[in-house]
Amino acid sequence: MCGIMGYVGEREAISVLLDGLKRLEYRGYDSSGISICYGEKINLARAKGKISELEKRISNVELKGSIGIGHTRWATHGKPSDENAHPHRSEHVVVIHNGIIENHLELRKKLEAAGFSFQSETDTEVVPFLIEFYLRDRLSLEKAVQKTISEIKGAFALCIISSKEPDKIIAVKNASPLILGIGKGENFVASDIPALLSHTRDIVVLEDGEMAVITRDAYRLVDFKGRSIDRLPKHITWSNIMAEKEGFKHFMLKEIFEQPRAVTDTLRGRILEATGEIILDDVKLPPMAEIRRIVLVACGTSWHAALVAKFWMESLAGIPVEVDVASEFRYRKPVLDKGVLLILISQSGETADTLAAQEEAKRRGAYTLAVCNVVDSSIARKSDGVLYTHAGPEIGVASTKAFTTQLCVLAMLALHLARERKAMGADECKKYIHALLMLPSFIEQTLKTNEATQKIASDFLHAAHFLYLGRGSSYPIALEGALKLKEISYVHAEGYAGGEMKHGPIALIDEDMPVLSLVSGGPTYTKMMSNIQEVRAREGKVIAVITKGDQEAAKLATLTIEIPPIDDFIRPIVEVIPLQLLAYHFADKRGNDVDQPRNLAKSVTVE
Repeated sequence: MCGIMGYVGEREAISVLLDGLKRLEYRGYDSSGISICYGEKINLARAKGKISELEKRISNVELKGSIGIGHTRWATHGKPSDENAHPHRSEHVVVIHNGIIENHLELRKKLEAAGFSFQSETDTEVVPFLIEFYLRDRLSLEKAVQKTISEIKGAFALCIISSKEPDKIIAVKNASPLILGIGKGENFVASDIPALLSHTRDIVVLEDGEMAVITRDAYRLVDFKGRSIDRLPKHITWSNIMAEKEGFKHFMLKEIFEQPRAVTDTLRGRILEATGEIILDDVKLPPMAEIRRIVLVACGTSWHAALVAKFWMESLAGIPVEVDVASEFRYRKPVLDKGVLLILISQSGETADTLAAQEEAKRRGAYTLAVCNVVDSSIARKSDGVLYTHAGPEIGVASTKAFTTQLCVLAMLALHLARERKAMGADECKKYIHALLMLPSFIEQTLKTNEATQKIASDFLHAAHFLYLGRGSSYPIALEGALKLKEISYVHAEGYAGGEMKHGPIALIDEDMPVLSLVSGGPTYTKMMSNIQEVRAREGKVIAVITKGDQEAAKLATLTIEIPPIDDFIRPIVEVIPLQLLAYHFADKRGNDVDQPRNLAKSVTVE
């Protein structure tokens, strides 16, 4: 999830590009770069860090010209560095890219054999080299780009300039956002509307499989086969702040609705449904014969993800799993050695307690594997292996899409371990893989509960306390739902395993105590139904998350939230969506600062 900006017109491009990148910095801030074409000469400047570092670098580089492209990066392939920053170039071509090129290793080998020398660790660098490769055949830039995109696989938004045809920008869109801005004597391209608003409010949104050829006076749309597309610009009236949030009231709500895309990006390139394989090329695990048990260590929301992973890893791979709170881990003298795979889960990769647990584990000889969202973060650098989620920057303090993508990575890891330990065959694995591939669609459907959760928040706005109940792999989701409500609405909420209610919490239940129950299915469905009856017998109000069409559960509940029928394997990932929405609406209706709740920080870097 990076920021893209392009300009062609009569003005000096440098100021326009910098202005756009600053408005997009929330999309990526580990490095940035700009390239400007001036006649047959292309210059570029790149810098690790925030855009302020790029501005320092620009003072030493000649960047004159009225056509150029710029990029602010959220790393996916390759650590943040000057070399891995965009734009990437060949002799005559410069490219910026948002997304993931799945077959970049295969293309890299082909291009190295053709004499190209790579300077970065990124997947993006194959693109300018591949375009250059086809320009050698005397193709036009447009034809060379078409040949290139016929070979690359994955998600990509590309902006391309070339000294061979220095009057145009070519923009390509496939599963990553890209928008044209239409001006007078100048035109723009960007990954997000905020970059365009100070220049124009007339936009053209590219669809998947489309390419735009942009000059200062015109734009032309074609599909990937070169067939013309007619689309007129639309006029928008958003403010800059509204545009950053894409029309959503808060970043948290935007990020909740980004989850289908985030899950797709996290799964992409890691699943082979046809053969029942999970491809984790970005991490080398120790031989499974050497691993006797797994220890998962995390804090807060990431700890809840670890609790779900315990269910998956033990039931699918048949390996003993422990889950520890990072802040307590090193103080109890944990039993660790080379037979332990220690998995550290952290959105930021900078959580101080998790780092301390990592150091203790390494000191005792355990193999450490990180699951995190930020490339080259401290935990990632210090781990023996790392599995990155691809949630993109998460601005809201209360984690949403980072949590669901953590679950996706841990689900894939559980399946990979099951195959490696021969606890599961290819045919059985295919069923689980199919369920994972359906996740974005199921999340999309579940987001339609937005209106229902908004009404429930209104109905229970007076409540001072909530109970959340779940069983099996839904129990950690009950914990996560209660945490979300506490974090942003400042309402006391507790999550419990359904069977534990009668061991204490049942004393709290009366007509003023709402109880949210996860009863959407699974092997503990009948037990959860009994728990609901216990609540209703004491005049408690039951908000039930149920499977659509479940009349039996609906009769027992006071209010229901319906989710689509789903496989038990992915149930916890889907169940959390309405709980995120409920917490959001509850906090918003109370007038709280949803994105920056009091006393909390996005990355907890102190113990």
